[in-house]
Amino acid sequence: MPDGREELTLRSVGGVGALAPGDWDACAGADNPFVSHAFFQALEESGAASPRTGWTPCHLAVEDGAGRALGVAPLYAKTHSFGEYVFDWGWAEAWSRVGGRYYPKLQCAVPFTPVPGPRLLVRPEARSTGVGALLARGIAHLAAEMEWSSAHITFCTREEAELFAAQGWLTRLGEQYHWHNRGYRSFEDFLETLSSRKRKAIRKERERANGHGLAIRTLTGGEIRARHWDAFHRFYLDTVERKCAEAYLPREFFHRLGAELGERVVLMVAEDGARMVAGALNLLGGDALFGRNWGAAVDLPFLHFEMCYYRALDYAIARGLARVEAGAQGEHKISRGYLPVSTYSAHWIREAPLRDAIADFLLRERDLVAADIAERQRLGPYRQVD
Repeated sequence: MPDGREELTLRSVGGVGALAPGDWDACAGADNPFVSHAFFQALEESGAASPRTGWTPCHLAVEDGAGRALGVAPLYAKTHSFGEYVFDWGWAEAWSRVGGRYYPKLQCAVPFTPVPGPRLLVRPEARSTGVGALLARGIAHLAAEMEWSSAHITFCTREEAELFAAQGWLTRLGEQYHWHNRGYRSFEDFLETLSSRKRKAIRKERERANGHGLAIRTLTGGEIRARHWDAFHRFYLDTVERKCAEAYLPREFFHRLGAELGERVVLMVAEDGARMVAGALNLLGGDALFGRNWGAAVDLPFLHFEMCYYRALDYAIARGLARVEAGAQGEHKISRGYLPVSTYSAHWIREAPLRDAIADFLLRERDLVAADIAERQRLGPYRQVD
């Protein structure tokens, strides 16, 4: 066990494959699948997160004298701000207007994945020895050494945001929608906690969604075949095109995800006979189900709500999971039991003029976000209890 007195080495590696899966996962833990070695490997080896796409891996590792990783931080050199979901396009534009160069920058994140979780991944036995703080200082040092404009830690934990703030970083408040399991025994048990109007609306939506003549199933692990991933990728591309967005994830990524993460992949599928016509991708964590991508070849009323929200709740209730995380955006989630929660990020800005301007903006933004979260929670769908 490290005692805080032994010599530690901080080094950068050019890809998650340079670190042993066992070492990485001993630091990451098992609660959040998005920070697992397998997830990053699927992103990098499929080409989704690569220099070609503007995500150059430069992960940091703190190692002991025997070369054993005590802590790691998923880190990328970025030449743009796509695929991050904590938006700094305005910061880049403002700095460019006064002759500054915003890119490249450093991004400590899970690419294309707005899921909160740890970003400073430290072995449990090393958490009291300052390894996390060393990783944080290492990120800032790397950005300063390269003379890059900034470094960003997105969707980190509240505790990590506080650690970065103590080192002089700026912190930012965000908002997502999560459902929390209050010990429900069934979906009907959950519905009984809602107002009468919301309860009736959800029952009607589920009835309509399940009345289209489709077979809706929940698949995990080996039940998910190559044909399912091929179909799901087509749905994903269609969804991206309709939203005029960027298709970040290639077909190979989904195949690798299924092969590497196995039972932690939960795919809701809708089939018309032998043909898959819709899918909702989730990953299973230690105490949560994380909703990620959705797509369909058909446009049927309430099918999206059924597969992305209600089936996720069915799954979580049946397994006693503490929560379902449905991601950002979509106030429609509130009426279906998903309430707003705070998310956190931290930002190191090298140049004082830019840092001061961003600090002022974040201070005002934080008050607005906090007020919005409080108001939306107050207006939630749950029955008021005296």
